[in-house]
Amino acid sequence: MIEQVDVKVNGQGLHDITKPVTDLVAGKDVAEGLCTLFIQHTSASLVIQENYEPSARYDLEQWLNKLVPEDPSLYTHTTEGPDDMPAHIKSALTSTSIGIPVIGGKMALGTWHLALGTWQGIFLWEHRHHPGTRKVLVHLS
Repeated sequence: MIEQVDVKVNGQGLHDITKPVTDLVAGKDVAEGLCTLFIQHTSASLVIQENYEPSARYDLEQWLNKLVPEDPSLYTHTTEGPDDMPAHIKSALTSTSIGIPVIGGKMALGTWHLALGTWQGIFLWEHRHHPGTRKVLVHLS
C-alpha cells in the first residue's frame, strides 16, 4: 500500500508530520511491518527528531545553516536563488527516506511498546525559504 501525504510548508525549518503519518498508519490493517517514508524532492528531507523541546529543533536548524551557508560565491548552481544549492547539500547530508517498524498496528517511535515515544517525532525538514507543498510517499509493508 502506497499513499501520499501533502505537507504545506511556510519556509525553511523542521515541520512536524507525525500526526498525519500516524493517523494514516492507524487507519490501515497492518499489525506488524514497516512504514517507509520517502520525500519526492531534492531540497527537503525527512528526519526523526526530538518533538518535545522546540529548542532542540532550533539548534539543529542553526547548526545546519552554519555548516552549509547561503553564500552564492561558494556555488555554481544558483539559478533558483542563494538558498537553492545549500538546500540540495542539506538534503544530501540528511535523508530522503526513513523506515519505521510497525508493531501492534502502531509505528515504533521511541519506546516501541508505547507506540510513539514522548521524545520522537517525524519531521519534514524544509531547506528552502519559500512556502509550498511537499509530497511524502508512505509505503506500508
